[in-house]
Amino acid sequence: LFFFSCGFLLLSLHILRAVTALEEKIVISKLGDNATLSCIYPGKEFSLNNLRVYWQIDDVQEQCSVVHALISGQDNESEQCIHFKNRTQLLWDRLGDGDFSLLLLNVSQSDERKYKCVVLQTNEYTKVVHQAQVVLSLAASYSQPILSGPVRNSNSAGEEVTFSCSSDNGYPEPNVYWINRTDNRRLLPSELNITLHVDGTYSVLSTLKVKATSDMQIECFIENKRLQENISANYTQEKQKNGSNTESHKDLEKSGRGAQAAGIISIVILIALLAVLICWLWKHRSSKLVSYTGNEDLHLCDQI
Repeated sequence: LFFFSCGFLLLSLHILRAVTALEEKIVISKLGDNATLSCIYPGKEFSLNNLRVYWQIDDVQEQCSVVHALISGQDNESEQCIHFKNRTQLLWDRLGDGDFSLLLLNVSQSDERKYKCVVLQTNEYTKVVHQAQVVLSLAASYSQPILSGPVRNSNSAGEEVTFSCSSDNGYPEPNVYWINRTDNRRLLPSELNITLHVDGTYSVLSTLKVKATSDMQIECFIENKRLQENISANYTQEKQKNGSNTESHKDLEKSGRGAQAAGIISIVILIALLAVLICWLWKHRSSKLVSYTGNEDLHLCDQI
């Protein structure tokens, strides 16, 4: 019974260790970026010359599954899939520490797969000493949404109006939400169009039809769950009373223009008055000089 218990315990530990080694890690990378797939070998003492490291696509249906191979401390590209040629790198300064993580360059949708790292030791015989699985998920941020709504007339309350919300260059497909901010109520879109582009990204266009009110506050959300991003745009219609706000705004514009014109005219009049005053002073001074010169001549004549 004792030996049975010990054997069962060792078997359980072995199974637990295997499960732990094959625990999936999820890596999220943006399209066009470089992604690091983690693989850390926990062995304390080892020689790279006695190890083989294989990165491969974890799918038995793949005709070519080799992503990267390291044999006896050297890269081996003989069996590498064409899709990964010149796009994979190991972290050479970390290999001695058992870090066999793979750097995958310029990722695209076709790289969105499950990968397996297998470390084999080739001392006396070849055996698997470590495995790791990594799921690569790709994403791209959506552009700031553009929300367009109708130009509201003062008498349009109660009429049906249409809003549209658009965003581009995102991945994967987004969730789109409409919210009425006056009561924080979610609104159902009237139409939702998602378009897939050649580069693998999506654009989205959603429309909403609602009854117009005097104080509409509509907000559109574009959610990218994978990146945990939620960007929004809003439309706010300020309340007006029988067009009084619009008229008063126009009156203010008119009065502002009138005040500006009056200011210009006042400046022109002031400049003209200054010119007249200067001319009058100049003439007055000139007449005094002439009068003074004439008196001096008379005195000289009397002396003669």
